[in-house]
This record gives sequence, structure tokens and C-alpha cells, in this order.
Amino acid sequence: MIPLETVAITTPRKIAACPPYLPPWWLRSGLAMTLYTALWASRTWEKTIVAAEPPYRDLLFAGAGEVPLFGRMAIPERSRGTVIGTYGITGDLDNQWFLRLLGRKAFAQGYAVVLFDWRAHGKTAELSPTLTSDGLYEGTDFLYILEQASQLGCPAPFCFTGFSLGGQLALWGAKAAQERDDFGGAAVICPSLDSNRSLTYLEQAPLGKYLERAIAQELQRLAYRLREFHPDHIDPAAIERAQTIRQFDQELVIAGLGFPSVEAYYEASSALPLLPHLTKPTLILYAADDPLFSPAIVPDLQQICGMNPNLELILTAHGGHVGYYNSRAGQRMAGDADPWWAWNRVLQWWDGVVDQSR
Repeated sequence: MIPLETVAITTPRKIAACPPYLPPWWLRSGLAMTLYTALWASRTWEKTIVAAEPPYRDLLFAGAGEVPLFGRMAIPERSRGTVIGTYGITGDLDNQWFLRLLGRKAFAQGYAVVLFDWRAHGKTAELSPTLTSDGLYEGTDFLYILEQASQLGCPAPFCFTGFSLGGQLALWGAKAAQERDDFGGAAVICPSLDSNRSLTYLEQAPLGKYLERAIAQELQRLAYRLREFHPDHIDPAAIERAQTIRQFDQELVIAGLGFPSVEAYYEASSALPLLPHLTKPTLILYAADDPLFSPAIVPDLQQICGMNPNLELILTAHGGHVGYYNSRAGQRMAGDADPWWAWNRVLQWWDGVVDQSR
């Protein structure tokens, strides 16, 4: 049983006196937190912060295999470094408010910001029929965006970030970029780490099947939208057969990537096996009550992070899936100006990495 306070693995770059996460009492269920942030906080988030939207420029980046990637970039005066990020399994840059929240906070704290629609999402889907690969190519996309952002004036060090499946992509990016001197590290929130275990858990959990169905419906809509722009590349019958997450990958993804089964694809793309091999500072925020991921992953994650000094794990008993909405008492304890505990810890950690790089 994980205690209610924050549990952190001690590493040389550990956040100094990391404050505990104290959710409101009525959000101490991981499912309640997840639903609250998705259904309510998504409509009210702009009222919780004072930072304005950065003055973004729309850009096109070239990803792995010359796949065009739509992105937005903003560089403040006297920038201290650059944050490159994307979002989770579905959405786009306009509706992914949690990523936009990071953009506002990071820019206000003096960081250049690059946010992008990953493969098959948002405006990137309009530009290319290329489907997702859950990190196998998106990791290199992160690396190529770093190189092009640097040429456009974004300063080092660079941080890769994301949440949920976007966290998995950012970890693949960290693996791809770790030999570069201008890459400072990665910070991820509730990353997908083991797709086989987590999807099986989601399919079998009493309430998880409803979450799985909602995600699958969004993926199906994503596929139909992709077909609108590229009708010759996607079979509508295959989209109709994609009624679950597993079927989406079976019908639309694995053949193009050369995998014999969905299980083999998930094994190859999962991020947990990457962690022992990461050599740059990497922060992982993970909630033990995340309703989308198998609880059996937690002890494995703790063990791996305890063995690699480049990894810092902040494991909390509460937080749900990409929630971490803090109580007022928690905000006072942390010295935070807003309730977004996880992003505040990410930026606090990144400040430390940047300071150590000077």
C-alpha cells in the first residue's frame, strides 16, 4: 500500500524538498480525478492561471522520413532554454488544453516553447496520411524538431515533454537525442509505459472498458478525419472494423510497420524497456491510482528508476490520469500560484537542470 504522501526516488538531480501532492478530498479517487480534469477542468483551466497565450508562429517541421509535422513556436526575450512537447493519444494543438497550459507557464518563466501535432493528429493529419507508430518514429520526430528549432533560434538546453501516450513519445525522443550536447533531458507526466499490460488491464477492469470504448471512438474519428484528407490511403471498411483500441492498431497500424501482431507492436513500442538506457536527466511523474494503466507496472518502474541515476521518479498515491489538480492547502504547501501541481514540478525540475548546465 503506497502512503498518501508523495514517494520520490532519490537521485543526484532530485527536486529539492519536492512538496507532497494533496488533492481535494473529493478527488482522491483516480477515476474521479481523471473524469474531473477531462470533463470540467478542460473548460475552466484558463481561469486558473494568469499567464497569457504565447505569441506563437505556425511552422512546418520535417520529421522522420520527411513526414511534415505542424507545430507552433514562441521564443521570449532572453530565453533560458527550450521546451518541446506534444499531447496524448487523441486531440490537436487547439483542443489539448493541458499542453497549452504548459506552453503558457513555460513561456512566462522564460523558456522558448515548441508544441506540435504528432503523426495523424491535428493539422499534421491534413499534411500527411502517415499513421502513428507510438514512438518508433515519433522519437526521431522529436529529435528532428529539436534540430530545426535550434536553427530557427530556439536556445539550448532542450527539454522533451509529453503526457499519457505523448509521454511515451517524449521518452523515445530522449533515447534518440541523448547523444546531443544541446539536449538537456525529458520530463513526462503519467506516461504510457507498457501497452500490453495496460490495455489488457483496461479491457478487463469494470469501469475501464468504458474508458477504453471512449478512447476507441476518438481513434475511429481520427481515422475518418484522416481519410477525408487522404481518401486513397485508408480503407473505410478497416476504419469501421476498428471498434476498440486493439482493433484500431490491428486494422490500420501494424501492417504498415511490419509487425505480425498487435502484441508484438506494443512490445516493441512500449517505453518501459527504454528507461534503463536513458543517459540524460529524465523526470517521470506517475500516479499509482491512474485508472488507465496496470498497477503491476508500478513496482517495475520503481525498480528501474532506482537502478538508473539519470531517472527521477516522483510517484504519488493520487493524481489519476494526467490530473494532479491540487487543493488550496497543497498549493500553499508547494508555494504554487495555481492548482497544476504536475506542470509546476516539471518546470521546477527543469529550472534545476538548466541551472546545472550553465
